[in-house]
Amino acid sequence: MSKTCQITGKRSMIGNNVSHSLRRTKRTFDVNLFTKKFYYAEEDCWIVLNVSAHGLRIINRIGLDAALKQAVTKGNLKWEDIEVIG
Repeated sequence: MSKTCQITGKRSMIGNNVSHSLRRTKRTFDVNLFTKKFYYAEEDCWIVLNVSAHGLRIINRIGLDAALKQAVTKGNLKWEDIEVIG
């Protein structure tokens, strides 16, 4: 799985390291990504998502079900990509 938040769609960005002499070399800005387990009450199961810190705040604010539906409509997530645990 790539370094992408399944809720917000955030990905790693590419930029430059700039030294004191203004020499530029390529670098990546990675996403603050967590592998987190959630209880999905609508389906009565546990699911695992790769979520950024901002994605966690969205889930806390609007709820897991609404966040999943919003991610699917935006195209960040497919229902088949959700990992279900026992």
